[in-house]
Amino acid sequence: MSDHAKPNHPYHLVDPSPWPLIGAFSGGVLAVGLVLLMHDVTVWLVPIGVLMVLITMFGWWREVILEATFRKLHTPVVQLGLRYGMLLFIASEVMFFAAFFWAYFDPALFPDEAQQVTRTEVLGGVWPPEGMTTFAPFGLPFLNTLILLLSGCTVTWAHHALREGDRRSTLLGLGLTVFLGVCFTALQAYEYSHAAFGFTDDVYTSAFFMATGFHGFHVIVGTLFLTVCWYRAYAGHFTKDHHFGFEAAAWYWHFVDVVWLFLFVCIYWWGVGPVTI
Repeated sequence: MSDHAKPNHPYHLVDPSPWPLIGAFSGGVLAVGLVLLMHDVTVWLVPIGVLMVLITMFGWWREVILEATFRKLHTPVVQLGLRYGMLLFIASEVMFFAAFFWAYFDPALFPDEAQQVTRTEVLGGVWPPEGMTTFAPFGLPFLNTLILLLSGCTVTWAHHALREGDRRSTLLGLGLTVFLGVCFTALQAYEYSHAAFGFTDDVYTSAFFMATGFHGFHVIVGTLFLTVCWYRAYAGHFTKDHHFGFEAAAWYWHFVDVVWLFLFVCIYWWGVGPVTI
């Protein structure tokens, strides 16, 4: 490229792409499919929507990787914008979980609210509700807490190894983090299978499954995120000075760790009932 054709600014003006339109259409198909599923109309639109969303994710992020790794279009200014974007995304996730904590603490702190007679009748004026069998906090939930805290250490180890140019330790740290994420998900599935209550039993059970379930979903997403990073590290996409994709995954994983600490303290420990399993 001649000097005349080179851009005179450090920004990346992206080429026209079909992925935003395809992604919007795919998200619409998935949303409509979920609505039809909830109304017992059809189940077939949901897997189609999920497949379309996955294809969009693969294609769109593949273009981003090509732009960053091979076309060298992610200048320091562009990387700064990406960092701001990731931080704003994590901030939106904080607000997402704040809604579930609000739904939990409102009845937990005011189980016998005088102006909400129905709540008092359902909960018995106590929290957890009368007769509720909760999980023992220092059993399986505590083991999962240790697993996530250890995974935070391994992903930090991988990050430092990457910055030092130690490729072997980077792959080992990332591999251990992915393994620990899979262990967490498996143990939470085992925990759910032994729950003494269902999702629709009362406000406690709904808040419990919504908060811990969505956290579990975030663990799965983070595990997939780190798995892709492991492959990219193995393929040599990351360098000591250019590895924002890994940093974004690490930030997301640490966020997941912190949310779980709040869930463990507030729901499993503080909210434990007189009867536990």
